[in-house]
Amino acid sequence: MKDLLPDLCDLYPEQLQIADPIFTSYGKRTHFYGEVVTISCFEDNSRVRELVTQNGKGKVMVIDGGGSKRRALLGDMLAEKAVNNGWEGFVINGAIRDIAAQSQLNIGIHALCAHPMPTEKRGLGDLGKTLRFAGITIAQGDYIYCDFNGIAVSKQPLALP
Repeated sequence: MKDLLPDLCDLYPEQLQIADPIFTSYGKRTHFYGEVVTISCFEDNSRVRELVTQNGKGKVMVIDGGGSKRRALLGDMLAEKAVNNGWEGFVINGAIRDIAAQSQLNIGIHALCAHPMPTEKRGLGDLGKTLRFAGITIAQGDYIYCDFNGIAVSKQPLALP
């Protein structure tokens, strides 16, 4: 297990935004990082379903679900597709489900909470938008770093300690 964020904060304090500590870690990976791919959606994971089928090597999907805790934006089947397509992880301003299964998948997942209800599939959501939640602003192409200590965002990739 590695504490990545404290070291990054020591090395790059002026280059990092630190998210408010409102997320829980659910994935098997204790730390993960990569280039940000953004999705804005509310109680509809149609765009998430599309993106997990694409090559995600070196990328982290950041999903702004508006903070909703009423519908799960990620379940075990979509998370498994993401693993199979090389995604590094997810940061979700919303809920997930199937947490026992997801805890066994080799991917990082930070979300607000678990909730068993799936989303409706209406084809809604926006890709590539700049997101604002948890006291930070995250744009497509930024870099995100996550571990049990929290979430940090940088405009450029950082040399890891």
